Amino acid sequence: MGKATRQKNKRKRTIYDEINKKDVAYVLFYATWCPFSKRFLPIFEEYARSNPKGCMSVIVDDRPDICEEYSIESYPTVILFKKGKVHKRLDPEPGIGLDGKQLEELTGKSSNR
Repeated sequence: MGKATRQKNKRKRTIYDEINKKDVAYVLFYATWCPFSKRFLPIFEEYARSNPKGCMSVIVDDRPDICEEYSIESYPTVILFKKGKVHKRLDPEPGIGLDGKQLEELTGKSSNR
């Protein structure tokens, strides 16, 4: 196994390990080029400030493995993991994306938007 392959596998495992080590994790999967992701990212970041240990953001631009693993077909997508297992998910409406109210419904907490 080459050095590049080992580094890629280490990076891949790191994301999964981070998700698995948390009892509860809200994970935002987004693409940097996506206008709906760009609009939703500040909303998620605002929520994450009140819950820093329970939130993660993952850029999926070059990560088809993650999209395949979690059946992510549109961006942004928020998945609630409990003990590393998918518990609930918030998928965007095509052509619209996500908003603060939807995040609030998923988390049970106000995102102030």
